[in-house]
Amino acid sequence: MRKLVEAFRNIFSTPDLRNRVLFMLAILGVYRLGAFIPTPGINTELLEQLFNQNQGSVLGMIDLFSGGNFRRLTIFALGIMPYITAAIILELMVVVWPYLERLQKEGDLGRRKITQYTRYLTIILSVFQSFTIALTLQRESLSGQSLVYHPGVRFTLMTILTLTTGSAFIMWLGEQISDRGIGNGMSLIIFAGIVVGLPRAVGDLWDKARTQQWGSFTPIALIALVVLMAAVVAFIVFVESGQRRIPVQYAKRVMGRKVMGGQMTYLPLRVNSGGVIPPIFASSLLTFPQTLGLMMKNRSPFFEKFARQISWGEPLYTLIYVILIVFFAFFYVGIIFNPTELADNMRKYGGFIPGIRPGRNTSEHINRILTRLTFVGGAYLAVVCLLPEWLISGIHLQHMPGALGTWFDNHMWRFVLDGLGVQFYFGGTSLLIVVGVAMDTVQQLEAQLVMRNYDGFVRKGRVRSRR
Repeated sequence: MRKLVEAFRNIFSTPDLRNRVLFMLAILGVYRLGAFIPTPGINTELLEQLFNQNQGSVLGMIDLFSGGNFRRLTIFALGIMPYITAAIILELMVVVWPYLERLQKEGDLGRRKITQYTRYLTIILSVFQSFTIALTLQRESLSGQSLVYHPGVRFTLMTILTLTTGSAFIMWLGEQISDRGIGNGMSLIIFAGIVVGLPRAVGDLWDKARTQQWGSFTPIALIALVVLMAAVVAFIVFVESGQRRIPVQYAKRVMGRKVMGGQMTYLPLRVNSGGVIPPIFASSLLTFPQTLGLMMKNRSPFFEKFARQISWGEPLYTLIYVILIVFFAFFYVGIIFNPTELADNMRKYGGFIPGIRPGRNTSEHINRILTRLTFVGGAYLAVVCLLPEWLISGIHLQHMPGALGTWFDNHMWRFVLDGLGVQFYFGGTSLLIVVGVAMDTVQQLEAQLVMRNYDGFVRKGRVRSRR
């Protein structure tokens, strides 16, 4: 504890580091202020009731990444989702469009150009999404009352202008944190939006304990939930810090009168090299058909039925979600890690893996290890993301077609099929984001302290980030 207090004292006693931390907190404060400015012309009370009736749907996923702003439809209702979607599209296009591939290989200048394209695409997606939201709100009603006070063209244009401007402003806030603060700005904005739900989660558990919702089993269930969440957090920290260290030996080279090389080092490969990117990408892609089903509600029975089949807890949703997470884990690692290039660089500088021939054999050896690690990392991400969601809404095996669904409905425990009904706001994806972003931020603070000859947060070793 004394070590931790001393580390915080060192942070605020260093002017540059103190200014960075305070700037980050100030920008996050500005972001949270936007959560209390509603979009004009909307009946927010009816909108809140609509969200309560559609818990566990696509609305909940969008609300997660907007930090609760979408539930109240504030000026920041779109949140960071348009930027994430734009980044996904450009990441995919880098593989198939040679122009973007050349830009990516140009170094910092090319990355800045791709970032600029991401901003433009974010604005386009924000306009489209805000237009869709405006039309959907004008069509929806609850108990015979419209969600919009004065529907029409003016409301549509005002909604597009308000939500698009809010999304662009959030994007700018995130970039300011990355440039002048501590940590990754976009990740910290998502982090802040998720953490503010913690008091509601604690209050919900307190209400369940007070009302004895599960009868005599309530105290045991609450203790089990708390222990399980603590165990999951510890497991995430353990895996995110895990790495496979491949030994690399460098041959001795004589340069003038000096003998260079000859030392043994390690090539660290993370168990989860993709971090929270695969679950975020998978969740974002799953929102598209769900949003389409929401828009086509009462208009197309096919889309409405398909949207129900890929909602939270449904077997088809679980299957597609796991496949997408594993796919994006391999896809993202394939983009950021090139075993052939790494093997060539090792051979250029006289490095080799003991027992493995340099060149192609080294590349194949690294690729084989990386494939196994990525598969394990993808499976770990799928389990961590789905476990809390199963606790909340269960896995609806009884909805499977034919006799199989009937068998599960008659023989499976109800808490497995319907969940425990715990509205815990740290779901699987959000839990990964919170723990991962916290580890990254602490690691960057640790590096800043060590660079200034201060001790870090831990007495032994160093805090390792996800990357």
